[in-house]
Amino acid sequence: MQKIVAIFDGLRLSESTLHYAILIAKEQQAHLTGVFPDDFTYNSFNLYQLLKVGTDQATIGQLEAVDKGRREAAAGIFEAACQRAGIAYSVHHNRNISLLEALEESIYADLLIVDAQETFVHDEMKPPTRFIRDLLTDIQCPVLIVPPQILAPAVFSDISNIVFLYDGEPSSVYAIKMYGYLLPFLQKLPTTVLSVNPMGNHLANKQLVMDFIKRHFPHAGYKVMEGVPEEEIVNYLLEQAQGALIVLGAYRRSMVSRWFRESMADVLMERLSAPLFIAHNK
Repeated sequence: MQKIVAIFDGLRLSESTLHYAILIAKEQQAHLTGVFPDDFTYNSFNLYQLLKVGTDQATIGQLEAVDKGRREAAAGIFEAACQRAGIAYSVHHNRNISLLEALEESIYADLLIVDAQETFVHDEMKPPTRFIRDLLTDIQCPVLIVPPQILAPAVFSDISNIVFLYDGEPSSVYAIKMYGYLLPFLQKLPTTVLSVNPMGNHLANKQLVMDFIKRHFPHAGYKVMEGVPEEEIVNYLLEQAQGALIVLGAYRRSMVSRWFRESMADVLMERLSAPLFIAHNK
């Protein structure tokens, strides 16, 4: 049985994370662990501002009690959803810093699911948030980054097709492998291997990759283009119908490298609203 971990901010419960986590756990008959970090550095209120204006400790204690109640209610929503879906589940709470809690959980998980807009700070941010960037840099298992919920409650695009981003590097092949191992129930969906080469519209290691894809995804098609990957990939995906799940590798790069070039995952989170399956080999 697979172990899937879903990370939730109990003060801003992500319906998107809940939706995808329940869907995948049910299809895979996996155990779903809902992680609700009770981060002692994070509240719904600005503690610094309250102390600055002389708010008394009793009032702060009341606000902390309200936050505790909201976190408990969010965990209750998760439990009720799991029970309705008939899946095995557990709930983890910890007073650790949210990022450290998520990274530790990832060591013991087959797949981690998290909302692209998750922050675990008082202020909201646009994707990719600092929390997501730091999580992707050091995560120890594949991750499904789900799009923020921008529609009416409980309205989501079903996953209707799969796009593999292939650049000839081992990390892109590794991501495709991990996707195949972890999410076999999606393999019946239309699948495209998308490759963009700045030096011409040819497929890197063509015979090897086509032989590999044929063994695991025999009905997959190919789209090979010339150009700047960050531009052509986004343009191609924007032209596709809603419902694509994008599979990619290679997030772990040096800090200096990220100063000069954004990660493809960052670009996709900025420009698209689609789930990203990301796995990188160490």
